[in-house]
Amino acid sequence: MSRRYVVVAGNIGAGKSTLVSLLAEHLGFIAYFEPVLENPFLKDFYADMPRWAFHSQLFFLSHRAEMHRKLSEDPHSVVQDRSIYEDAEIFAKNLYIQGIMAEREWCIYQALYATLAEILPHPSLVIYIRASVSTLQSRIKQRGRDFESSIPDSYLEGLNELYEEWISSFTLAPILTIPGDSLDFVAESRDLQVILRTIIKRLEDNQPYLFPYEM
Repeated sequence: MSRRYVVVAGNIGAGKSTLVSLLAEHLGFIAYFEPVLENPFLKDFYADMPRWAFHSQLFFLSHRAEMHRKLSEDPHSVVQDRSIYEDAEIFAKNLYIQGIMAEREWCIYQALYATLAEILPHPSLVIYIRASVSTLQSRIKQRGRDFESSIPDSYLEGLNELYEEWISSFTLAPILTIPGDSLDFVAESRDLQVILRTIIKRLEDNQPYLFPYEM
């Protein structure tokens, strides 16, 4: 198989990092995880979200774009944990919908993101882990991160809706949707083998899929 660039997408607790690790282990891809960044605007953002949301999101967007550029230059096949697309289409958009980011700021952000999304190399495949809020909350509880323990169902549901909107209109790469409620790629090795075989088939298939499809 020639070099491939795969993105794993999904809500908080969907299992993105776990699947990225498994793909790297079983397919020999180089894993790129979300970088731990010291966002200089983050403290200000939590103190005054409407004032600092735009600055904070621009910082994340610029770093995600730089990471996207670097991994595109990696000579090996790579798999990425969350992408620049989700930063913009899910999390920044959510701030705008909630009224935290002003409309004129959102328009500037969107224009910059649209340019980056077009000029940066597109993925070979986007793997979207679709999971219900109950599944997300169960997995969030299992991993035991204190800062995630108080995430309300309504917040996760809102993000799920944005994920579905994004994935239904994304045409920059083929989409493979994994039903996260019914397939357990951690506990059930048979499920993982099904997923791996499907991913390999999709990557080897050169047909130009323009619309999402599901396993």
